[in-house]
Amino acid sequence: MRIYTRAGDDGTTGLYYGGRVRKDDPAIELNGAVDEAQAVIGLARSAMAKGSELDTLLVAVERDLWVLMAEVATAPDNRRKLVAAKSLVTEDMVVGLERAIDGLAERTKLPTEFVVPGEDAVAATLDVARTVVRRAERLTVPNPVTGSLVATYLNRLSDLLWAAARFQEGDVHRIAKSVEVDR
Repeated sequence: MRIYTRAGDDGTTGLYYGGRVRKDDPAIELNGAVDEAQAVIGLARSAMAKGSELDTLLVAVERDLWVLMAEVATAPDNRRKLVAAKSLVTEDMVVGLERAIDGLAERTKLPTEFVVPGEDAVAATLDVARTVVRRAERLTVPNPVTGSLVATYLNRLSDLLWAAARFQEGDVHRIAKSVEVDR
């Protein structure tokens, strides 16, 4: 199987459930930003312990982003074909992010001032992912889809990534303090 199709050589790309649009279509721009965010989340995960709490959480988020991208890449005439939690963002997906945010916040002393990213590589990478998600969220504004939870999901995801970065920084501080005590 070849990974190239040549179908996009004319500057168009295929949509989920059919149809083609220009590669600079707002939906494709949005999906590009989400794809970028997913890659940056993967970069953060690559520096984490596999199976850790944050790794497990972020794998689930990356899978949710496939659902979100499927919804975005569907022409309005085909939205009726979307399947909840498989190709359509659901309220449960948003609530899941809120629960994860609350769970991390309960165990993290959250800063009361602006954060200067860079406590460690994982937290800084999560902050980069957050900024990419914010860009994706901004790209939903010019072309809102009635009944879609894409913008809401992205808004919560940026909050989750911020909380995850602060949680990671807390882990760094807890580890550093335990090393100092052990000396």
